[in-house]
Amino acid sequence: MKRTEYQNIDSPLTLAGGGSERQGRSVSEPRVAEGYPGCRLGIWFFFWVWGLGFGVFFSGCAVGPDYKRPSVVAPETFRFGTNPTTNSLGELPWWEVFKDPTLQELIRAALTNNYDLKQAVARVEQARNVAVVARAPLLPQVGYSGGVGHGRNAAFNTPAALNGATISSAQVGLSAAWEIDIWGRIRRLSEAARAQYFATDEARRGVTITLVADVATAYFQLLQFDQELAIQRSATNAYADSYRIFNDRLINGVASKLETERAAAALANAAAFIPRLELDIATTENQLNVLLGRDPAPITRIGLTNQPPLSPEIPAGLPSELLQRRPDVLAAEQLLIAANASIGANLANFFPQIGLTTFIGKVSPELSAFTAGSANAWNVGATLAGPLFQGGQLRAQYRAAKAKFDEAKAAYEQSVLTAFQEVSNALIARQKLGEISAYEQQAAIALTSSVALATDRYLNGRSGYFEVLQSQQELYPTQRAQVQAQVSELIAIIQLYKALGGGWQDEMRENRHD
Repeated sequence: MKRTEYQNIDSPLTLAGGGSERQGRSVSEPRVAEGYPGCRLGIWFFFWVWGLGFGVFFSGCAVGPDYKRPSVVAPETFRFGTNPTTNSLGELPWWEVFKDPTLQELIRAALTNNYDLKQAVARVEQARNVAVVARAPLLPQVGYSGGVGHGRNAAFNTPAALNGATISSAQVGLSAAWEIDIWGRIRRLSEAARAQYFATDEARRGVTITLVADVATAYFQLLQFDQELAIQRSATNAYADSYRIFNDRLINGVASKLETERAAAALANAAAFIPRLELDIATTENQLNVLLGRDPAPITRIGLTNQPPLSPEIPAGLPSELLQRRPDVLAAEQLLIAANASIGANLANFFPQIGLTTFIGKVSPELSAFTAGSANAWNVGATLAGPLFQGGQLRAQYRAAKAKFDEAKAAYEQSVLTAFQEVSNALIARQKLGEISAYEQQAAIALTSSVALATDRYLNGRSGYFEVLQSQQELYPTQRAQVQAQVSELIAIIQLYKALGGGWQDEMRENRHD
């Protein structure tokens, strides 16, 4: 019931009329009410206790379907997973997965200052209070009112036919209104709002997981660019030495113009990579600073070669447990619960709404009589309102709610499939990128040996320096590819950790628990 309807029923205007009405009113009427205050209070108390008992009796009744989780057939193991186990990487807190102290400090700063996470936290607080608002109508709504006025053909600050009389009026009172939620409309709305709140909190956990993964990914990309930059600077220096040798030989008429120009092109190409890598470093630092919630600035970090190794055994766990850990899946289910409750709320709109109201206070058309017993006013009442013809509105709303449930159900089932897909993708990515990294490392070792052999042959006069240049042109790109594969494998582990729902744990809370 709307509070406005209760206020109309409780309005004290019907208790006072114009001057002629006051003169013609029997004095015995208010005296009957005044003479039995205990009776009035008893009737009021009995009425509300009866209503309370009536509401409690029917509180277990709520129209609409009760929620049942859709059946989802989870595979026994993840595709590309090995050695199924109940342990999962996703259960580990992020500070046990990423053991680099510098990276840990960056993640802590991001969890404290990141603005996307702050927005997510604020949305959770909004949803929590919306849930409180939705639950509030389950309790009686109590308020107060009062007013004084003086005017002609007006009483209680409202125009009234008083035959031209000029009077003063005053009123003050307490009122209460309560809708008896027989059909469960309010409870269904409260259930939906509560589920929305839980979904918003799961979304906050999702933002936390994504933030941890993004910070770690950007950090390792920085280490990759640093290592590539060091390789490229070494390559540029080597190509510069080669160019000087070929240029001197050209001046002395020993080397050809073709060899010298190829050496110059190799030097220029190597040098061109340096500003490109420096640009990548600067933009990645800026990206990481945004995640940390601070202005662009250099990022302190250690080298890639000094990185603490990640655990060689990375269990994925069981697919069935993944559904209880992934925040996107849990959020999708809460939205499904909310949509299911909305069906019941819309179905309850077809039934009448029953309310109880009461009023107690004082009302008088004359200020002088305001404190007299004749100014006492009270009322208890009940209301019933329901739809007869709404032009198909209620039916359309109910059907829309059912369609919303079907949409939410499909979204939940899709989130489950997406979760399995992302874990499988991350598992195969880690496996194949690990193989690529191993092959690139073998190639880099072989080419390093090749450059050393070509240099030795040149120094001993068994070959020209062009053979050394060719070996260098193969070595340095392979070294960069090996670094890229190494970091890609690390990022694949990060993506697996994220896909398994890891990274949401609160370090402060875990420490307090310990």
